[in-house]
Amino acid sequence: MEKILVINCGSSSLKYEVYGMPEKESLGKGSVERIGETGGVISQQSRKGTFSMEGDVPDYRQAVGLVNTALTDRNRGILSSLDEIRGIGHRVVHGGEEYAESVEIDEDVLTAIEKNIELAPIHNPANLTGIKEITRLLPGSRQVAVFDTAFHQTMPPAAYLYGIPRELYRKYRIRRYGFHGTSHRYVSSRALKMMKRSPDNTNIISCHLGNGASITAIANGKSIDTSMGFTPLEGLVMGTRSGDLDPAILLFLLERGYSPEGLNTLLNKKSGLLGLSEISNDLRDLESAAEQGDTKASQALDVYAYRIRKYIGAYAATIVKTDILVFTGGIGQYGVKMRERVCHRLENIGIVMDYGKNGQVGSEPGIISAGYSPTAICVIPTNEELQIAIDTYAIIFGSEPAG
Repeated sequence: MEKILVINCGSSSLKYEVYGMPEKESLGKGSVERIGETGGVISQQSRKGTFSMEGDVPDYRQAVGLVNTALTDRNRGILSSLDEIRGIGHRVVHGGEEYAESVEIDEDVLTAIEKNIELAPIHNPANLTGIKEITRLLPGSRQVAVFDTAFHQTMPPAAYLYGIPRELYRKYRIRRYGFHGTSHRYVSSRALKMMKRSPDNTNIISCHLGNGASITAIANGKSIDTSMGFTPLEGLVMGTRSGDLDPAILLFLLERGYSPEGLNTLLNKKSGLLGLSEISNDLRDLESAAEQGDTKASQALDVYAYRIRKYIGAYAATIVKTDILVFTGGIGQYGVKMRERVCHRLENIGIVMDYGKNGQVGSEPGIISAGYSPTAICVIPTNEELQIAIDTYAIIFGSEPAG
């Protein structure tokens, strides 16, 4: 068994998981929270139990040191030594147009990640810092970058170009990039295996629904369109993000005293389900309120489902024949009522839900379409960490793990 360490550095957190490959077995995982803030904590779970420690974590160097301590703890550690790690896979948010697949990290990759900081100013700096700190801890280790944007680099110009002067694309690289690519790639691959189909003759619409949400059209194993755009703000209504809106609204609000910073907060933190309902961004809260007769909660749920249906319909037209519709993400996996809302009226385009099956599927993968439905509807839990481990193993050892 080869040990692969998966690292996901956020703006104030570091999440990690160790996989035994090629068995694809999770050996344990943990996280360091509140990096650079007061009251930091590391928590790790494995078969040996829980390792936890509290205290300020001023920077990522100390965070990586804590990960080392937890991983190799004599009583509750996952590894006896860091020398057991054969490869490290890093989640990197933005690869720009440079990378259409996962790659082993070298100086060119580091330069590209740094170049794309202007496209992902919150996430790429943290991703880059994580790579550098792991390199300091494990010099000479083989590391792989797995980009959220890479899967969508197969989109044609018709899908990724905006209807603005081309000069802005050349000068500022403004185009649709798409995100959640690792998740869409993972669940579409699982869907193909579940339905015993080949990617060469299968079209999939993948719905990653959670606090952040996106939909991707996948033809012949490749992303040909996706709902998120230049940033993760475009597309569906989300937990606190607005999704698509008339850009003139921003000009209207600027003229009335809103600042660019204020608009950024409004669209990313105060909109979506939270803004529409004035209650919560949590689907469970809104469904409970709707059952008690709250009109704003009901309308927020209807808007959320309506936007998803619109994208499914648009992508169904684009890929001509939809073989599989996939639901994943927290809401896609567990939101039984929301899946019903979304699939209601999709019968006209050959997507027919079995409502009885739908109520029984959640924690495990399952098929929730009617037996006669031309399109199979699958619920598949996503696992981006496992996909990163698979990519890392494949690059380091020269072949993908079977199964």
